[in-house]
Amino acid sequence: MRVLIDIGHPAHIHLFKNFAWEFQEKGHEILFTVREKEHEIYLLKLYGFRYISFGKHFKSKSGKIIGLFRFNFSMLKAAFSFKPDIFLSHGSPYAAQIAFVFKKPHISLEDTGNMEQVRLYLPFTKTVLTSVAFHKDLGKKQIRYNSYHELAYLHQDIFLRDKNITKVLGLKENERFFIIRFVSWNATHDYQQKGLSFNNKRDIIEKLNSIGKVFISSESVLPTEFERYKLKVSPEKIHDVLAAADLFIGEGATMSSESVILGTPAIYINSIEADTIDEQEHHGLLFHFRNFDGVLDKINEVLTDPLLKENCIKKRIVTLENKINLTSFLTWFVEDYPMSERTMKENPHYQDRFR
Repeated sequence: MRVLIDIGHPAHIHLFKNFAWEFQEKGHEILFTVREKEHEIYLLKLYGFRYISFGKHFKSKSGKIIGLFRFNFSMLKAAFSFKPDIFLSHGSPYAAQIAFVFKKPHISLEDTGNMEQVRLYLPFTKTVLTSVAFHKDLGKKQIRYNSYHELAYLHQDIFLRDKNITKVLGLKENERFFIIRFVSWNATHDYQQKGLSFNNKRDIIEKLNSIGKVFISSESVLPTEFERYKLKVSPEKIHDVLAAADLFIGEGATMSSESVILGTPAIYINSIEADTIDEQEHHGLLFHFRNFDGVLDKINEVLTDPLLKENCIKKRIVTLENKINLTSFLTWFVEDYPMSERTMKENPHYQDRFR
């Protein structure tokens, strides 16, 4: 079987990497197509994957319209060359539309619920896989699994934490440290949404810096004033860093979710709602603020709790105990497709064997 996986964000590489390795071990062929945003090319090379780059993301709204034609043409050429049996992506309209042209199935994973993007790919997609935490109804093509996207690479059977990461960061023994994440606000789902102002960011940094070491991960170039806090580790080490941190604060839903899955409490600051975030907030793993109001008070509150990290780890265990290994499920689902789709519709509990 030949599977084309389209990538639009570094997190998508993590989402599909273990699936790709398992599929290749089974003798199948994988090709990644990628639109460059942050560390995609570095990660694809590091993990040894065959890939074709379609160039940089377009940032403006008009640019994204141009990109829809340009990237579709690039996808068309890649598909002519690779001749995939299945297209796989995280909500890629390019993979969906070209799969339709080639009369091949496109399987999409979805967890953001950005309907502007969903409308572009759903009519051309055979199956959409979503977490049970995802509350939107996408119709008869939707199949729900009991997991989170992040468990495709952070499940306890897959992720092995580097316990020496604090030494890599140059920290002293038992020194507290915090991760802050800023996003670029150029994605389609960011339109008319907002996060932190420059002064908000400065206030958070000053507050945390008075308690421990601050590291910043950012999609865009940092202001000169913040440059000294820039996290300088290899991109593939980010999850080791998140696992060891005392607290995560950021505008990105993915890293917020990754943090709590790894046992690190998180404060997510973004006007965008996310179903996975809502479920994790319900379990007491993170705190979601739609704006900056109350954020500094919450930082004061959580960092004076000596059992904060320990309690987060305990809540994480309870929350994840019934979740399935998404990579194992996805490997079965794609390899047995379309019979797997019928199996899941007739017996959704079939997925329980992947716990």
